[in-house]
Amino acid sequence: MVSRCSTPYRGISHDCWFGVRCSVHGSWISIFGCQGVLESSHWKAIQQRLAGLFLGLKRAGQTMAFSLDDKLVVAITSRALFDLDEAHEVFVKEDLKAYRKYQMEREDHQLGLGTGFPLVRALLNINNQANEHLVEVVLLSRNDADSGLRIWKSIDGADLDITRSAFTDGTETHDYLPAFSCDLFLSAERPDVVSAISAGCAVGLIYPEPERTIKDRNQVRIAFDGDAVLFSGESEAIFQKEGIGEFQKHELENEDIPLAPGPFKAFLEALSLIQAKFPEDKSPIRIALITSRNAPANRRQIKTLRAWGLRIDESFFLGGLEKAKILGIYRPHIFLMINLTTSPLLLQQLPPQKCRLVLTKSKNNAPSLPIP
Repeated sequence: MVSRCSTPYRGISHDCWFGVRCSVHGSWISIFGCQGVLESSHWKAIQQRLAGLFLGLKRAGQTMAFSLDDKLVVAITSRALFDLDEAHEVFVKEDLKAYRKYQMEREDHQLGLGTGFPLVRALLNINNQANEHLVEVVLLSRNDADSGLRIWKSIDGADLDITRSAFTDGTETHDYLPAFSCDLFLSAERPDVVSAISAGCAVGLIYPEPERTIKDRNQVRIAFDGDAVLFSGESEAIFQKEGIGEFQKHELENEDIPLAPGPFKAFLEALSLIQAKFPEDKSPIRIALITSRNAPANRRQIKTLRAWGLRIDESFFLGGLEKAKILGIYRPHIFLMINLTTSPLLLQQLPPQKCRLVLTKSKNNAPSLPIP
């Protein structure tokens, strides 16, 4: 809405216009097109008029900026959401100009599905089940918006409810993760994950899909490793340094002292807020704890979760047994852990197309262990 001052003000050599722009995501007011010097009294008169307009908009409920702070926000790169390998090959073999031409010529051609697509579809389906906007997926791309139009058309063609994005034209995308209040960043490219570790949210590397597939869209299954992932790595350090005996003794002595949170506690909290919206037997999210601990050291983890007020659906205390077989039965979309370098069987037996292996960060914002 643009309004013109109906009353002339002394000290203005030309007409003064001010604009008020409103949208469902908020509003702003700015003065523009004003020439000449305004005396302080004239500024005050204009400010009073603008304040009145602003108050009217606020009463109408249109002035508050839209916030994602109460949503589970997952950011994903365009190359993880869709198969852009063929287009990327053009960029590598030729140049950026050829890549842009390639994309524009195929603007109406639907892109193939990327390794992260099934997970994104399942996450967005939570909103349909809740009849409420609980999950937000944000697209991040190093394309420019013009050559990225094919991506948007593919989003529409796939019927994905994704409306927010950042197209950075070659520069890093992870710098903008805090601006979108992201809880989890997913990429199919290892350099993206390494670079994004310092952004302050959980980051994950999406692996190529295994041969087997699962087509369940009604429940997202997430598994957490324990120490150094959901919980801090302090107790794990004792085990590594002093052995199982001292570890068990330490955990029994500190059984009633909650463990410090690990890097994914906040992500678990965001998931739990969604779970609380549903009856327990109809939740679209199912959470498992899969840890190398066994009794009696498991008591401290159980009591820590109780102290945090968080619930885990399934818990597996394996006492050093291989986790791959449990994962093969549980079939998570996401398994949050440190790395896979210590267990090749884990990659082989991770069952579903939608299983995603997510890396943590350490306290000094560097990878806790080498990224596989």
